[in-house]
Amino acid sequence: MTDKDLDPIIEAALKEDMPGGDITSEAVVPPDSVSRAVILAKEPGILAGLDVARRVFEKIDGRVVFHKVMEDGGSFRKGNVLARLEGPSVSLLKGERTALNFLQRMSGIATLTGKYVRAVKGGKTRILDTRKTTPGLRALEKYAVRMGGGKNHRFSLSDMVLVKDNHLAFVCGIREAVRRARDNNKPGTKIEVEVKNFNEAREAVECGASLIMLDNMSLPVMKRVVRWVAGRVPVEVSGKVTLRRIAEISALGVDYISVGRLTHSFKSVDISLEFE
Repeated sequence: MTDKDLDPIIEAALKEDMPGGDITSEAVVPPDSVSRAVILAKEPGILAGLDVARRVFEKIDGRVVFHKVMEDGGSFRKGNVLARLEGPSVSLLKGERTALNFLQRMSGIATLTGKYVRAVKGGKTRILDTRKTTPGLRALEKYAVRMGGGKNHRFSLSDMVLVKDNHLAFVCGIREAVRRARDNNKPGTKIEVEVKNFNEAREAVECGASLIMLDNMSLPVMKRVVRWVAGRVPVEVSGKVTLRRIAEISALGVDYISVGRLTHSFKSVDISLEFE
């Protein structure tokens, strides 16, 4: 992500945190004080968001020097130093919480994604995210998924067609929905169809869906669908996918497993900023 992409998000976060400045640091800390600090991992994880943290301090004060010790996508252990900073003490204090909020949450997403990716290692299945993201932070959260080894599903409703059960309530079946989607979008637009049983899967493939999403299916039905599809279109599995189930789902030979919990049920990683 570029600084141009990051700046509006960071500016909104800083405005939220300091609408009238940091009245504690500005009152208590000598304005000419200069400090060194480290960003320190308090537990293991996968790193994501270090450039976001860097940009937070740059937006506050261009005099802050931010040196990355690790890179996004790397695994860290408890006690690892992730970055070193030097600059005006008040500026470091002003940026501390906002920078850590981004870094802890993004690393939490990357860490959880990494667990799912490792669970399907050795097979062809790839882990996808969803649009179940924090409003306004989708770009950051989907970036964090990539740092954990996952892949991004569509970024927005404008990227591809995904026909779900709520769409089918307005038309006479999957075939008609796919026809309308094809006729009303530019050529080459991907059309994915969510299906709930074998017959819906067969209909979606036969009427020209680009890929199908098996939603909340039992393992035996998934297996039957994958065998029948036989590679004609990619197959995605979605719905109630946990770490306990993911290996057996992947073993069926599905192409993708989408996991909403990567961005809506992650645990932030414990990371701190400590003055030296």
